[in-house]
Amino acid sequence: MRALQFTTYGGPEVLEWAEAPEPHAGPGRIRIAVRAASVNPIDWKTLSGAGSRGEPMTGTGYLGFDAAGVVDEVGDGVSDVAVGDEVLGRGQHTQAEYAVLSSWAAKPPSVDWAVAAAAGVAGETAERGLRLLGVQEGETLFVDGGSGGVGAAVVQMALARGISVVASSSEANHDYLRELGATPVLYGEGVASRVRDAAAGPVDAVFDVAGKTPVEELVALAPEPSRVVSIANFTAGEAGVRVTGGGADSRPMEALAEVAGLLADNRLVLEVQTFPFDRAAEAYRLSQGGHVRGKLVLVP
Repeated sequence: MRALQFTTYGGPEVLEWAEAPEPHAGPGRIRIAVRAASVNPIDWKTLSGAGSRGEPMTGTGYLGFDAAGVVDEVGDGVSDVAVGDEVLGRGQHTQAEYAVLSSWAAKPPSVDWAVAAAAGVAGETAERGLRLLGVQEGETLFVDGGSGGVGAAVVQMALARGISVVASSSEANHDYLRELGATPVLYGEGVASRVRDAAAGPVDAVFDVAGKTPVEELVALAPEPSRVVSIANFTAGEAGVRVTGGGADSRPMEALAEVAGLLADNRLVLEVQTFPFDRAAEAYRLSQGGHVRGKLVLVP
């Protein structure tokens, strides 16, 4: 099979779409023939060697954490899917012709492959943050960074739960946020005062997607630090903020089931830009730029 890969850390220019060993579904896993796989910031951070602690690379690296496709292998202990089923889900090394998923949900028939592929990481992250915040129907949430893939999922999943949403973005994306149902504010310096004006006072919770606003400003918007969650500022925990990168906080199968249901009901709509796998470097460059609306998706 072919897979997106790299043999040295660097930028998008080191990516190669080339032959790779086929993975197989172990216990509790499924394998899919990939129809689409999304690009997330963790991909280009991995590519850059951000987690390597300065150690040189050995062997070949593979990328991708979510995808959608047709099941073609089912591992031991899996009973809820069969070969031929269409699914969306999360796994590792998904930017390839075949990928193994560790969590999944049935793809709604009405949902495009690219949209389904875009939902895994974004939807699970959104569900996790909203659950950790404990934000309830009738409350107001501020999403700092609302127009990207995760941010747009947070906005829509919160609205589906009856939560009012104020979200920050560049001015160019304000109409997009209004279409989603959020009240937009301009991101950057002074955002906290703009949020207070939009919400007519403090908000009940803050979901930091972008990691660019000083944590002190975010904490000042919420009733207490524990009602701020960040997925992007890994020093925010020093201020009492809940920082989450997944792991023990995740309930991926539950999250993906919720995401699939919202997609089927058109209550979660993800804007996508698609690229062939052999043009993945273009998608990675856009993702690195940090101003993407919606999600970037690779297709065979």
